[in-house]
Amino acid sequence: MLASLLRLVSKYLFRVEVRGLENVPKENGLLIVANHESFLDGLLLGLFLPKKATFVVHTSVLKKWSFRQVLRLTNYLAVDPTSPLAMKKVIRLLDAGENVVIFPEGRITLTGSLMKVYDGPGFVAAKTGATILPVRIDGAAESYFGRLTEHHPRKLLPKVTLTVMPTTTVVMPKSTHRSFPSAKQRRRIAGEGMRSVMQKMLFQSQKSRTLFEAFLDAIDKYGASYKLIEDINETEETYQDLLKKSLALGKIISKVSTPNEVVAILMPNITNTLALILGMNAFNRIPAMLNYTSGTAGMQNACVAANIKTVITSRKFIEAATLENVVQNFQNLNVVYLEDLRADFGVLDRAWLIGYALQAPRSVMESSSHDQPAIILFTSGSEGKPKGVVHSNKSILANVAQVSSVLDLNPTDKMMMVLPLFHSFGFTGSFLAMLNGIKINIFPSPLQYKVIPEIIYDRGCSVFFATSTFLANYAKYAHPYDFYKLRIVLAGAEKLNEEVRKTYSEKFGIRILEAYGTTECAPGVSINTPMANLNGSVGQLLPGIEHKLETVPGIETGGLLHVRGENIMMGYYLYDNPGVLQPPADGWYNTGDIVDIDAQGFVHIKGRVKRFAKVAGEMVSLEVVEHIANTAAPEQQNAACTQVDAQRGENIILFTTDKKLKREDLQIVAKNLGLPELAVARKIIQLEEIPILGTGKTDYVTLKQMAETTK
Repeated sequence: MLASLLRLVSKYLFRVEVRGLENVPKENGLLIVANHESFLDGLLLGLFLPKKATFVVHTSVLKKWSFRQVLRLTNYLAVDPTSPLAMKKVIRLLDAGENVVIFPEGRITLTGSLMKVYDGPGFVAAKTGATILPVRIDGAAESYFGRLTEHHPRKLLPKVTLTVMPTTTVVMPKSTHRSFPSAKQRRRIAGEGMRSVMQKMLFQSQKSRTLFEAFLDAIDKYGASYKLIEDINETEETYQDLLKKSLALGKIISKVSTPNEVVAILMPNITNTLALILGMNAFNRIPAMLNYTSGTAGMQNACVAANIKTVITSRKFIEAATLENVVQNFQNLNVVYLEDLRADFGVLDRAWLIGYALQAPRSVMESSSHDQPAIILFTSGSEGKPKGVVHSNKSILANVAQVSSVLDLNPTDKMMMVLPLFHSFGFTGSFLAMLNGIKINIFPSPLQYKVIPEIIYDRGCSVFFATSTFLANYAKYAHPYDFYKLRIVLAGAEKLNEEVRKTYSEKFGIRILEAYGTTECAPGVSINTPMANLNGSVGQLLPGIEHKLETVPGIETGGLLHVRGENIMMGYYLYDNPGVLQPPADGWYNTGDIVDIDAQGFVHIKGRVKRFAKVAGEMVSLEVVEHIANTAAPEQQNAACTQVDAQRGENIILFTTDKKLKREDLQIVAKNLGLPELAVARKIIQLEEIPILGTGKTDYVTLKQMAETTK
């Protein structure tokens, strides 16, 4: 009767919603695992799960009188999660067919994200072969029973959701040969397996919604007055400010477009651009982000591929970026300036905004769903004409959830975003911040190498996403104390230069976390994290991503990586078949990258298929060629390309900014590294600087053209 009363009170006070009860199996002997958000967690699980279970609690809990009284209501086992002997008691319970509830983190979260997962619960799961029932607790951390810092918003009675996920298991690797892991290593591997279960649970329990709906959920969670974003104008704006701009801009754009129409955006990294994207999403228009560094031909080709008729831009931006000639040369495109549209936002529109839309923003949304197109990004064109990459609301939000489940980001952080919004890394990174209450400073150009470190210092930024090339240039001009508050520096879009990694470690005391992604994957595929990092790798695959490796002739280890998951694009828009969606076959996307995945799940990039040279019948990775050059000339820029050779098949050309580098230097380095002579560039060409694209990647198209004209 007491349990029924507590259930009724809890359901009334916290509006408890239980999802996924169909995933609870009939049999017993379950290991029920959950994230730990508050002191309410055990009570909620005991009241709302249809299984009687023994709760595993930390021995320190018994020191408090109030908790001892609560524990009298249920069976419990007090253990120290760091003690292997204590875990044996849990094993005996499971072997006896009892259900056991355990919190693998061992403590209540202080950040709102997943904390350290102890090896003990994973060892128990693997040792017993028990069926694991993951349960996601969401909302309890926001109550005063949680332990979040003062930077997190608190609510007296927040809504709590319990999501029961499908069952799973953790497999203990066998030790039948001396080459297999030791008992300690196997315990650690089992712990990694449990961490993976927890991360996958956090990702899979996301709600189905649109970008604008997710934005409104963030407002509900963090508060309309929460100061969120700042751009070059140096004015901090709140969620409410961004919502107001979004609704106004969405209304304006709806007057010059039709529902489901693809409309190009030619705008810089400013708050208004993000507001424009959100507003178009609310009114069911599909923004296509043009790369303003790609010139008239690049943008025109992108518009042809996506069947775009209208381009939204700003006169102020066009003048500042000196793009007048570029825009004037557009053909068959209607260029609309935001300054001109302001006159169309009349008195009735203002009354609608203030009196209705801001009060009930969900009601103004035009019909849309999570699996409809939300954004079109374009490939860099580094290998030909740009392709339109169509992402749904679901794929973008899936990638945000995937990264959030493995990377500890929270409202105590402030992100510096210099990567352009037309780049998938910059686009999803910005939404990652906005939807998780992470303050964000958005900067219009990543090329301000002297200014950006100063802003990071002045604003106290703690999170920074960039490419290896950009990081190298910031390091040249940054004072050793400029990055004093940075705790997460994520490098992606290109291979991280080892000299850059070393510089950040020695000069700034920062460990760079290398990640891997593609525009087609929204973009995250794998990532190193503070909890799982291996230098030289690009981290472990994100939760919810399936993979397969295809054998490539001539390449001994690894294979061509194919991936599938909720974050994969809907398909391409191609120049040769404008506006016609071409989805990936069976949902599998061919990344075009040769990778090797080790026993711990860390991904090692060997190179792109198109970045292998066939020299005298042998396959040679141009990544290896560049590695040799970067070792020989670590402070210079180096890039390798090929040219046709009638006798050898292909020659390897090395472009470098080192004016003294000779082939003999490369040969010595290759020998010391144990690399073959074929990986030494045949020719060396000195340049003042290596050409790069607006995304920070090396411009291999230009280099390839230069290589083909070289004698």
